[in-house]
Amino acid sequence: MEKIRCAIIGSGNIGMNLLYKIKRSHVLECSLFVGRNEKSENLRDAGRMGVNVAANSTQALIDQSDLYEIVFDATTAEAHRIAAPLLKRMGKHVIDLTPSKVGKLCVPCLNWQDCLGEMNVNMVTCGGQSMVPLAYALTRACPQTTYLETVSTISSASAGTGTRENIDEYILTTRQALQEFAGGMPGGDGRKTKAMIVLNPADPPIIMRNTLYAMAEDPDLEEIGKSVGKMAEVIQSYVPGFQIMVNPVLLQEGIIAVTAQVEGAGDFLPAYAGNLDIITCAGIEMAEHYARQWLEEEGRCLF
Repeated sequence: MEKIRCAIIGSGNIGMNLLYKIKRSHVLECSLFVGRNEKSENLRDAGRMGVNVAANSTQALIDQSDLYEIVFDATTAEAHRIAAPLLKRMGKHVIDLTPSKVGKLCVPCLNWQDCLGEMNVNMVTCGGQSMVPLAYALTRACPQTTYLETVSTISSASAGTGTRENIDEYILTTRQALQEFAGGMPGGDGRKTKAMIVLNPADPPIIMRNTLYAMAEDPDLEEIGKSVGKMAEVIQSYVPGFQIMVNPVLLQEGIIAVTAQVEGAGDFLPAYAGNLDIITCAGIEMAEHYARQWLEEEGRCLF
């Protein structure tokens, strides 16, 4: 069966992790791997894997535009804001793994179908991919929720230059996703939201942990638990390392908490780097939805 060709821009940890996952995909293949440092070990390794590589950044996307249909952007929010108009003019579909907020916010388990008609989708953040679905599930079971807060704790060792450069955008984009998916329409009078991230320097490195806090009057923990549990199963269908560690509990009157852990698959990154793994899993999931639609429309996909 034919596959949909993809380019990856950004030869860091996220870009390389994407490459390993695409190698396993039944409907995607990586035809171009782009960075900006010709001495990059990841570029050399990708070349040894049989992938076309280039070190001249977005210029390579222009020069070799016939090699791909989908672009995964694994650079930075600032870089994506520059590249996005170019890719739009070229008519390329973009899976943005930076917190740039340029394209439509995408959390596959919540809105992949709504994103199929979009040319540029933004995968929010690692905390967004793990906690926004749980916030959505919680508020559906507990409509009287008045406040949502997420706290993501990741290993400092898993936070590279790109992650650190994007921390301000991380907070803003995660909060926006909470508001859009679980807190009412943007700019409306929906629930108040807050997002935080902690880089833990512990050695050995810790596995990513995320806690969602909510405020509500007379919450039904049993109903909330059922709703959150069902959503966790959906997330696990494409993020196998996702796991609820602490089921919804009442910390004190009116304050609910639920905690999830994300362990990486160990494709390219260590297992503790679940923060990087979950966003690449989400990006691959959305790209595969694009690919299956296109292949089915062309009669090239049999499942």
